[in-house]
Amino acid sequence: MKKLLVIQILILLLGCQTVDTPAGNIKTGLDNVADYMPLFSGKNVGIIANHTAVNSEGEFITDIFMDTDDVTVGALFGPEHGILGKAEAGATIETEYDTTKQIPVYSLYGSTRKPTPEMLAGLDMLIFDIQDIGARYYTYIYTMALSLEAAAENGIPFVVLDRPNPINGTDVEGNVLDTAFASFVGLLPLPVRHGLTVGELARMFNGEGWLEDGVRANLNVVPITNWKRTMWFDETGLNFIPPSPNMTNLTTATVYPGTCLLEGTNVSEGRGTSIPFLIFGAPWMDGKKVAEELNNLSLDGLSFRDTTFTPAEIPGVSENPKHRGIECSGFVLKNIDRDILQPYFAGISIVNTIHTLYPDSFGWRSAHFDRLCGTDQIRLRLTAGDPPSVIRDSWQSELTDFMKKREKYLLYE
Repeated sequence: MKKLLVIQILILLLGCQTVDTPAGNIKTGLDNVADYMPLFSGKNVGIIANHTAVNSEGEFITDIFMDTDDVTVGALFGPEHGILGKAEAGATIETEYDTTKQIPVYSLYGSTRKPTPEMLAGLDMLIFDIQDIGARYYTYIYTMALSLEAAAENGIPFVVLDRPNPINGTDVEGNVLDTAFASFVGLLPLPVRHGLTVGELARMFNGEGWLEDGVRANLNVVPITNWKRTMWFDETGLNFIPPSPNMTNLTTATVYPGTCLLEGTNVSEGRGTSIPFLIFGAPWMDGKKVAEELNNLSLDGLSFRDTTFTPAEIPGVSENPKHRGIECSGFVLKNIDRDILQPYFAGISIVNTIHTLYPDSFGWRSAHFDRLCGTDQIRLRLTAGDPPSVIRDSWQSELTDFMKKREKYLLYE
């Protein structure tokens, strides 16, 4: 146990970068609402948000708008994990009524994932403010997409209060999703790492006609000030609020576009530990052997160390993790150099190495793995023996096309 604790500390230290943070210089969209008050004046607004929707003073979005003259907050809408961000991944969220604020809190991760006309009745505007983490798998951006679609269909303006992409706005990686594999962990044709803010994503969803029947909303984005595309979150001076229970820090967000793929296998992705998506293993695995094989790959920005761990139930975070209560041999990520890391390629390489070493023990959760990849071709080609580098080459053309397409939606340099 002491060995694991030391490794965990090393991972977090090695994964962090020393930067000069321009504290107080970066302002989110929520920080800037006072400069855009004509947008909201006289409106009864519905707010799509969670616990990350606070300004630089720590004030929550509903309190800010409720304290604003000539603006009424008529309803709240919560995404996966709920308004407070405390529900486990995939847990159904129920609609409730906030007796303190005297407004309904509609769930968009329960019986419906899209605001209904009944929910929108009486509202003049929808406002979205949720911190994304920059990977296609994160469901918050599809809550935004479906809400944008509902706003268009019901003739309601939609405003995004923008926030930084925490893993920067320049690095883009991965195959573009095949819409035949669309799901709530990949609904629209994005690469795995898109390099966009939520405001830019909304502009692209709206502008490309990706919403149902090609509808387009009356969309406005309240921008971030002083954010540069090259910035990582720890260079903004903003406080990192874990946007979901297992996304506890920037290091985890950095590797998540690749290591999330382990969810689509029978290998533990570290849920049920203090460092999910940074530690991996299984009862049938020889962690030392796997770590040696992975280190032999010399993956850019990453190395590996063997360890053992036992996934455990963590209420509200991981109720039933893979291999719960069973000791797993595996490995942890270390020496993470985020500036050269290609997380999605690394994730595919990790999956391929384990699959190659343990063909009889390794198992695909095929439907989920394909949903995460946005195609079945990654799994099928790995199974057929194609090297990850060849698979990576196969998506470069579509990635180039995406980069050209997204150019007109960028708001920041």
